[in-house]
Amino acid sequence: MNNTLVAQDNLGKVKALLSNVNVKRRFEDILGAKANQFMASIINAVNANPELRKCEPTSVISSAIVAATLDLPIDQNLGFSYIIPYQVRGQYKAQFQIGYRGYIQLAIRSGAYKTIHATEVYEGEIKNHNRLTGEIEYNPEGRKSNRVIGYLAYFKLLNGFEKYYYMSVEEVERHAQKYSKAYNARNGTWKNEFHAMAIKTVLKMLLKKYGILSVEMQTALMADQAVVKVKGDDKVEYEYVDNPNFELDAVEVDDESDEEDKIPDETEQISIPFDIEVEKEPANEQEDD
Repeated sequence: MNNTLVAQDNLGKVKALLSNVNVKRRFEDILGAKANQFMASIINAVNANPELRKCEPTSVISSAIVAATLDLPIDQNLGFSYIIPYQVRGQYKAQFQIGYRGYIQLAIRSGAYKTIHATEVYEGEIKNHNRLTGEIEYNPEGRKSNRVIGYLAYFKLLNGFEKYYYMSVEEVERHAQKYSKAYNARNGTWKNEFHAMAIKTVLKMLLKKYGILSVEMQTALMADQAVVKVKGDDKVEYEYVDNPNFELDAVEVDDESDEEDKIPDETEQISIPFDIEVEKEPANEQEDD
């Protein structure tokens, strides 16, 4: 079956799944009155992206279920979360990605944050960076040029605790090369949206290291960059096809951090009620060059 026929067939399967009574009920259980609008946005996302139309329909729906559970829209123009096509051993799968606005939204919902923000840093804007305490003296009036030298994330909790996280452009690039196989892709997200991905990176690192890890935030950190597999027993498996070093990335915290601050196992995340079966196309065994 050629790519055009596969894309048309998969789009039809996505529509068929969303028309299934049990699937519709699952979305309604999660989103209530917003379910129909959200399901329509899934079809729009698939229809608008030729590569996404090549993906396994169940991987598209499973990624959408994660977004629905986190109550984050998948409209790419909004920047909260995305369903991204990814080619694995000649077969396309959809992976869930959360945008930096999605992380901010989840942090706000926790009710623990007074302020949270992330931004680019221009040459001359950082007056002092204490590497021991992590404190940064930021002076936007000190800008010397329009050259972006790094990215800075910051939050302050209602109890007064505050923290900064800074990465130079070079550090962001090294991080992306290590944790995203798609970094060097010609039309990948890092190439097309480096600024947004860099802001997301520093914000994600800040929240993962020092933030309040609500259950929703834990789920977002686990599901980000993952192909989601929802099991019939309401448990979720995550396949990190774009991020083979995920386990290293997930525990990249200070040695003195308390054990409870680390991300728990996937079985401790939000239960995502979903159980569907769909006839799958035979996998293409031919490896890509």
